[in-house]
Amino acid sequence: MSHPAVDTVVASLREAGLEPEVVWLDGAATTAALAAEAIGVDVAQIANSLVFTFDGEPILVLTSGAHRVDTAFLGERLGGTFGRATKELVKEATGQVIGGVAPVGHPAPVRTIIDASLADHDVVWAAAGHAKTVFPITFDDLVRITGGTVSPVDGGSA
Repeated sequence: MSHPAVDTVVASLREAGLEPEVVWLDGAATTAALAAEAIGVDVAQIANSLVFTFDGEPILVLTSGAHRVDTAFLGERLGGTFGRATKELVKEATGQVIGGVAPVGHPAPVRTIIDASLADHDVVWAAAGHAKTVFPITFDDLVRITGGTVSPVDGGSA
């Protein structure tokens, strides 16, 4: 199977020195719980890609599927204001649609925050540019390829 956004993600991962194993699911995994169930892992191993605005600019938060992003906590921690991103902004910033946003493969770099709790897992799973795709990656590689900042995101582990 192929899809333009997935092809872009795979190319980006290869540029970073990885050989991605993209898994195409039978159905859309638009939530962390659905993705975890489909691949048979704990929901905490899902790197949920959520786009917000931070002081008006898009920001990607890769959070464990077991957490909800506390935008007030994270805004205070980062010294700015979080807001909701529209589906149009998500598509413009990432080249991908909500439910399938990958950590990479975007038209231009997007500031990225990575949930520190994802480090608790040997392998985490992220979307690969389409709601029916995921790929496994180590936490260290996730940090390296995104240039992301590791931080608690839910306020409970600060």
